Amino acid sequence: MTIKWVKVDPLVMRGEPFCYGTRLTVRQLLELRRGGYDPARLLREHPELRIVGIAHAYRYAAKNRDRYREFFERDGSLIGPGLSAEEAALLPEDMRLPGIVIAGKPKAAGRGSKASA
Repeated sequence: MTIKWVKVDPLVMRGEPFCYGTRLTVRQLLELRRGGYDPARLLREHPELRIVGIAHAYRYAAKNRDRYREFFERDGSLIGPGLSAEEAALLPEDMRLPGIVIAGKPKAAGRGSKASA
C-alpha cells in the first residue's frame, strides 16, 4: 500500500492540506518549524508523525510556494531547523531537497517570527 503523506480533502481540516494520520496541517508544521521546532521535537510532541511525513509536508510546501511564501527565506529555503543529514539518511533521494535537509548544523528559527492565529 502506498501512503499519500499529504492529503487534501474539503471535508477535513476545512480543505487545508494535512499530514496523513494526524490532525496537523502543512501550515501548522511550517509554523512549528519557523518557531524553532526541529524534527526531533516534532516527533517527540507529535508521535503520530514520521520523518518521511514531515519531509513530504516540507516538499509539498516547496511545490506550492505561493501558498506558503511566508515560510521561505529569500534563498528559497524553509525558515527554521530542517532535517539533518542523519535524519534524512533513510529518505528517498527525491526528498533530500535544499531547504528541507540542512547540511551541517541546522539553522536557527527565523528572525522575529510572528505568532499566527
